[in-house]
Amino acid sequence: MTKVTIIGKPAAIGLAILALAAGYRAIEQDADSRAATAPATSPATGADTHPSFLHGRITTTGGDIWEGRMRFGGDEEAFWGDYFNGFKDGNPWVAYVPADRLPAVREKIEIFGVEIGQRERRIDLGRPFMARFGDIAKIEARGRDLTVTLRSGTVVQLDRYAADDFADGLRVWNEGRDVVELGERRIRSIELLATAATHAATPSRLHGTVRTRQGVFTGFLQWNRKEGVGSDELDGHATDGTLLSVPFNTIRSIARESLEGSRVTLLDGSEIVLSGTRDVGQGNGGMYVDDARYGRVLVSWDAFERVDFSAAATAGSGPAYDDFPPGRALTGSVTTRAGRRLAGRLVYDLDESETTETLDAPSGGVDYTILFGLVASIVLPGGEEAAPARARVILQSGEELGLERAGDLGDRNAGMLIFVDASERPAYVPWSDVERVEFDRPPAMYPAIGS
Repeated sequence: MTKVTIIGKPAAIGLAILALAAGYRAIEQDADSRAATAPATSPATGADTHPSFLHGRITTTGGDIWEGRMRFGGDEEAFWGDYFNGFKDGNPWVAYVPADRLPAVREKIEIFGVEIGQRERRIDLGRPFMARFGDIAKIEARGRDLTVTLRSGTVVQLDRYAADDFADGLRVWNEGRDVVELGERRIRSIELLATAATHAATPSRLHGTVRTRQGVFTGFLQWNRKEGVGSDELDGHATDGTLLSVPFNTIRSIARESLEGSRVTLLDGSEIVLSGTRDVGQGNGGMYVDDARYGRVLVSWDAFERVDFSAAATAGSGPAYDDFPPGRALTGSVTTRAGRRLAGRLVYDLDESETTETLDAPSGGVDYTILFGLVASIVLPGGEEAAPARARVILQSGEELGLERAGDLGDRNAGMLIFVDASERPAYVPWSDVERVEFDRPPAMYPAIGS
């Protein structure tokens, strides 16, 4: 049985636990009541127009128009730095690579764990799509497709029926009307819009410092990949089996206590141990941290040690829509293992072609999602004997990371296209032939380079 510990008054532990549970239930009931009865502009629902929150104009399939603050999935993505995910409907860059040069990997053929041979299989050239909401201008549903227009003007076609954030629906705090929940089939288009700052009370945003075996990361947070607002709740079981729902804006810190539980320190200094749910133990999807050095990292539950939350008054609420400059074409050079250097516009992994796209690779249980605009160069180890060695990723700020040869740095990378001297037909370099990639420094990024 998991013990619940409240520091400070041992003689009153039992009463304190009951009071704590009752208090959290009361908070939940009160929140439900407010959500059901408050008008859309009430601070209690968080329905203000603070510029750090997602805001847009939604046109429904029936022709209705809703405009106001938005949150995807009802209780998930809420801010401009959060990511919209989907899957691309085809890969237009493949047409630039001769069919006989498309990359392949060798795989073992095993029966009952015994290798009986090998086979060569072409790398899957389908690619997921991931973009910050601050980099998107519009999302449109068209039959089986989703059309995403980036602020750079680039148009990306997604498979509407692959896993994506659009399928989770949308909650809108419509200006002058009640909150509305819109399922994906009701949405024709979403136009992302900047909002003016207001002086209304706003929901606090989670911000803090996460300590891991890999290092320390500081920035805005999404606990378990979704909870990012102070009014969101941490769920876990107390010692008597009672399920407590603890608002994040009452929590000072969370420390991993065991594989299945966490020690939670509240703002008043009291401590409780919660367990038995994916929020506080095994099954937790990890913590997103918008660390300004990289863009975003995902800290796995295995790597997580502790998070200390920042005070809402000092953390702020993050960037506004206008803080995100449009992405620019990736430019730079590729040096091959044979010593050849090719410079021009770049397409990385037959996929990423703009500064606002990301280099994705792990290190010690932390998945780095680094904006290409923040990357100065990538240096790969040489020789087959060095294949397990890490890649060196040098940032525009001068910081150097040693990342595992996986993800965008692994052997399933589909290689590089280089449009030398702005030519219409690019040169193609397989990933196995790449020794070094250097990127030109963009004139503007969010977060700012070196911040």
